[in-house]
Amino acid sequence: MSAADPGTRARRQQLLRVRGRSVAWVPPLLLLVAIAVVDWNTSGEFRVISWIVLVPGIAAAICGVRETAAFAVLALLTYIEVDASWPHQDQTGLPDFILVAVGGALATLACAVRVREERRMLHMRDVADTTRRTVLRPLPTPWGGLDHAAVYLAADSEARVGGDFYDIQPGPHGTRVLLGDVQGKGLPAVAAAAALLGTFRESAYHEASLTVVAERLEVRMGRHRQYVTDLGEDLDGDPARGVERFATAVLVAFPPPGSPAGHIEVVNFGHEPPLVAGPRGVRVLPPGDGLPLGFSGLAGSGAGVPPVRRVPFAPDETLLLVTDGVTEARDAAGVFFPLHERVTHAVTTDPTTAHPHRLVELIREGTLHHTTHVADDTTIFAVRPAP
Repeated sequence: MSAADPGTRARRQQLLRVRGRSVAWVPPLLLLVAIAVVDWNTSGEFRVISWIVLVPGIAAAICGVRETAAFAVLALLTYIEVDASWPHQDQTGLPDFILVAVGGALATLACAVRVREERRMLHMRDVADTTRRTVLRPLPTPWGGLDHAAVYLAADSEARVGGDFYDIQPGPHGTRVLLGDVQGKGLPAVAAAAALLGTFRESAYHEASLTVVAERLEVRMGRHRQYVTDLGEDLDGDPARGVERFATAVLVAFPPPGSPAGHIEVVNFGHEPPLVAGPRGVRVLPPGDGLPLGFSGLAGSGAGVPPVRRVPFAPDETLLLVTDGVTEARDAAGVFFPLHERVTHAVTTDPTTAHPHRLVELIREGTLHHTTHVADDTTIFAVRPAP
């Protein structure tokens, strides 16, 4: 038995625990006692002892294999004892004995299958959580001179990870922030996001020019796509469509300590324009007129990466970046989530809502209440200079 098995057992049946101790054995035991007592106190015309076959069946649903096997044996012994205490003409006899014996054996087998699948599911969840922590690494706060908050909601609740990505990379040339959304879903999208994040973490630290960082991201997306093509893997999950994978993204640079404050630099690769929220209201940054990552080669040799835009940014303002899981969330009537209006109303009513944690929670709750289900990976990311 592996070292992870005790942890697996500890996480199973956590709803059937009292003060950390499992009480999953209580319901089948109470049922066994109840059936025996009822059968003992009724007449011979109303025998219910054969119902004791339900005991191992219930144990199979909530207990472990050993407990289920024990209840199967206990149910059989109880059946023999109670049935033998009746006169011969009132005994249920061999047919019900076989029913209880076979029922207990099948319940034990079913429990073994359930426990095996639970362990497999928990293992896959651990793998998904590890992948998510690798792609979306936990960040201390503050980090790189920025207060920040983030919420990630995967469209696939079982996978727990998708194609959205974000990160903060401090360095000698300032702190750089990246948020993006890889087209498509599943592990191919996760692989593309991981490739882009790896390039961002290196280039954002070493490169003084944000344009060079943007160019490296563009080159990395093209290399990754070529690599997947050389492996013979479909880029879009549907060979008939023939659409190559790309990513929209927003790259932001905050000036290093000691530099003149009051501005940030932004490169937008066809992504939703960020919002800036602060005591003076809410404004939208220039739209993403550049092509997504992976598309610059399709627009001719002179296209290049999107331009670097310098925009004013006060120390008491918060930069809000979201993926299309927020902006394209629809209610039952098909109405999109009013992100700008919701943030403007909240900040106007209470300026402290512009704090990253409060702002992210506001958008998260608003999105979940607006839409009936999360149809796309959703990321909400807010940063502001730390005091």
